[in-house]
Amino acid sequence: MTNRTQQQTTALIWLFAMTYMVSYMTRINFGAVVSEMVLDLGWSRSLLAAALTGSFITYGAGQVVSGICGDRFSPKKLVACGLIVTIAMNLLIPLCRGPVSMVAVWSVNGFAQAFLWPPMVRLMTALFSGEDYDRAVVRVSWGSSFGTILIYLLAPAVITLTGWRGVFVLSALCGAGILLIWTRCCPETAGETSVKRAGEAGGSRIFSPLMFGIMTAVMLQGMLRDGVTTWMPSYIAETYDLSNEIAILTGVLLPLFSILCFQAASKLYRRKFRNPLACAGVIFGCGAGAAMLLLLLSGKAPALSVLFSAVLTGAMHGVNLLLVSMIPPFFKKYGNVATVSGVINSCTYVGSAVSTYGIAVLSETMGWGTTLLLWVLIAFTGTTVCLLMVKPWNKKFQTTEH
Repeated sequence: MTNRTQQQTTALIWLFAMTYMVSYMTRINFGAVVSEMVLDLGWSRSLLAAALTGSFITYGAGQVVSGICGDRFSPKKLVACGLIVTIAMNLLIPLCRGPVSMVAVWSVNGFAQAFLWPPMVRLMTALFSGEDYDRAVVRVSWGSSFGTILIYLLAPAVITLTGWRGVFVLSALCGAGILLIWTRCCPETAGETSVKRAGEAGGSRIFSPLMFGIMTAVMLQGMLRDGVTTWMPSYIAETYDLSNEIAILTGVLLPLFSILCFQAASKLYRRKFRNPLACAGVIFGCGAGAAMLLLLLSGKAPALSVLFSAVLTGAMHGVNLLLVSMIPPFFKKYGNVATVSGVINSCTYVGSAVSTYGIAVLSETMGWGTTLLLWVLIAFTGTTVCLLMVKPWNKKFQTTEH
């Protein structure tokens, strides 16, 4: 780890970022084109949301499996296997002729995607020092935003030329390209670690009231981050009577704000707080304010509705960076970084699964006004949970451990 030049370190960081970017392209593409799929297939939002929900459930469950495997086997090979399966599922989804097969294929895709993040965290903690790790997770988090931007920019054009099925084929081709680069350029590191026996300090720190509080906060941010990202184009299209293509393009603004929030969260954490819970509470509070303004201005100003949706999701990306990326390195000396990463990140997708399907049903039955009110309540609850966990974190961990 110490024999690498800064240039080599930077190149590796961008490799991880590019890989994570493509992982997002092969995962969130379904949400990007779901409005067009509703029109083309004639299925309801809630029926199509079942495939998204299945994906979130398998992704969340797979995070735990992937985390355990990431601490014991080659993380490089685990990432490669995940990419191979997700490429295959993206090629299969256009061939589905019914909702059941679509749910099955996209659920497998969710499980395959789970084998990317925890092994990557394990690799980054092994390859990078503390300062380089902080820089790496921010750049890798950019990858998720740029992947989202590319999909939301390309989807309208691809839909116009080939229909929504072409978006999945294009995503699969990008996956094949990054798979080739990953297998040739990513260094191998020992998969085996000194995993502590069950019952030792590492295990007890995973399953503690503090960690359950963190998991709750992560679940709440997942409900907002992915729920708003998935259904914001539909909300804009229906509330302001815009075409689906234009509404999809508005989704580009969301990841642009997330990049700014990644930077803001990282700087606040490094320069001001050094307590991930305190920093997350402040950023969660900003998201709650944006959700309140979104509710108050709904139906009155389309540009402001898109803006505050972007601020809300951007804040949730910042919270995700702090809780999912900055917390696992504190467990490095216990040999279970990937396990902790997988357990925490799985909670994001428990929230995602609940909100993606729940928002579809709620918006159809009770309207967008009630849905926006729920977003406000979730954001304020998440803020409260984070702030309540600040003192327990200070008691449990010394901030100099990372």
